[in-house]
Amino acid sequence: QVQVVESGGGLVQAGDSLRLSCAASGLTLSRYAMGWFRQAPGKEREFVAGIDWSGMDRNYEDSAKGRFTISRDNAKNTVYLQMNNLKPEDTAVYYCAAGSYYSDPGTYGYWGQGTQVTVSS
Repeated sequence: QVQVVESGGGLVQAGDSLRLSCAASGLTLSRYAMGWFRQAPGKEREFVAGIDWSGMDRNYEDSAKGRFTISRDNAKNTVYLQMNNLKPEDTAVYYCAAGSYYSDPGTYGYWGQGTQVTVSS
């Protein structure tokens, strides 16, 4: 059974940092591109960042560029999203997913249950 589990969310103030983690069982993450998505209340889920299986290639949504960094440790079967200089508009449920191509949101198939990130002003 495949399980993808996010952790690291919380309540922070604007300008703070958070690091989200994503661990998987029943799935060898090194075989997959990995991505982070988010969904704010009343909005559709959107792509935030993706990383290829090797960690060499990455892609970011415009608002994440320069503030967020996606990385992976295949030995630990874990993917991370370092988020710096957080803004209230970053408030959302953040989801981790495994897929076929890191920059194509339509190829992600295995999803976690999400972790809440709330940024107060």
